[in-house]
Amino acid sequence: MKTITKVFIAAFVLLGYSHSSYAQASANASAAAKIITPITMSLVSNMNFGNIAVSPASGGTVVFAPGSTRSSTGGVTLPSTSGSVAAANFTISGAPSYTYAISLPSSATLTDGSAHTMTMNTFTSSPSGSGTLGSGGTQTLAVGATLSVAAAQVPNAYTNSSAIPVTVNYN
Repeated sequence: MKTITKVFIAAFVLLGYSHSSYAQASANASAAAKIITPITMSLVSNMNFGNIAVSPASGGTVVFAPGSTRSSTGGVTLPSTSGSVAAANFTISGAPSYTYAISLPSSATLTDGSAHTMTMNTFTSSPSGSGTLGSGGTQTLAVGATLSVAAAQVPNAYTNSSAIPVTVNYN
């Protein structure tokens, strides 16, 4: 009887250990990725504030909206012979219907190539802050800014000496 009891106990212990090996499980997963069309940006037209007149006694600003409309403040006037007036326009291209964020600079400087400068700031865009690419994967981005003009600003042609960085990134 003792031998039979020992055999049953040994069998029970062995079965107990074999069940513990069934306490774990594993499975396999697969992975996937989709590379989308990179977002790109191409310049269509540069910003041009056009012709500006300023009082010898007081300066002011030219506020240039992304829709190519401009207004003036202070001692600045906008002559009826406006010159070339254009917002900066870009074509944004990428994956259809994707959204993107727009980053605009804080300021930029225009110079006449001499010591005379004017500062642009308060950049605005249309669309503002973010945009959505159309079903064809493109959208137009227009950028405007505010130009500060000093009293008796020296008459001359002014341009920016460094690029005005406008950045777009997928959201």
